Amino acid sequence: MMSSAPSPVPLPISDPPSVAGASTAPVSTPAFRFFLSRLSDSVRRSLAERRPWSELADRSAFSRPDTLAEASSRLRKNLAYFRVNYAAVVAAVLAVSLVTNPFSLLVLLALLAAWCHLYLFRPSDPPLVLFGRTFSDRETLGGLVLLSFLIVFLTSVGSIIISAAVAGTAIVAAHGAFRVPEDLFLDEQEPGVATGLLSFLGGAASSAAAAATPGRV
Repeated sequence: MMSSAPSPVPLPISDPPSVAGASTAPVSTPAFRFFLSRLSDSVRRSLAERRPWSELADRSAFSRPDTLAEASSRLRKNLAYFRVNYAAVVAAVLAVSLVTNPFSLLVLLALLAAWCHLYLFRPSDPPLVLFGRTFSDRETLGGLVLLSFLIVFLTSVGSIIISAAVAGTAIVAAHGAFRVPEDLFLDEQEPGVATGLLSFLGGAASSAAAAATPGRV
């Protein structure tokens, strides 16, 4: 009687590594870190150029200008000297206006979060999918621009921002026209060169957006 052949030994089968973990892994955001770094550097440079508030509020240096040309000359010189302080004044007026209108503040924060989450710091791959539909980068950008336009210009948010900007500009213009700049050490700057936060707004935002979306056109 012949003995039955030995049954083959089952070989262990290892499952291929799952790609689900890679898709659910947190997305690295080097562009976000780059954006924060540039913003922090610009804020530090701007604060270094801030003039003492005692000079801004020196009551002995105020006098009424005799002519409109003199007021314009004073304003131009004071803008060059107190530019960081003036920007802080306008920002403070805007902040007070938004804090006293919490609904508008929440709407603006939600709009900023939508820009950051859906476009600025979102990787270009995979594409954005909402309500079962895939949106390209251009469609996403167009939708965010349209949403921003509707929120800013068709709600109370736009009127609050415009009113605060006008009020802050009026305060700056009045101070610049009545503040005598003869006692200030004005530094000549090369025309067309932005400094501080202005240079940041001119270049860092576009650089961060390009770094965040290298494949976008």
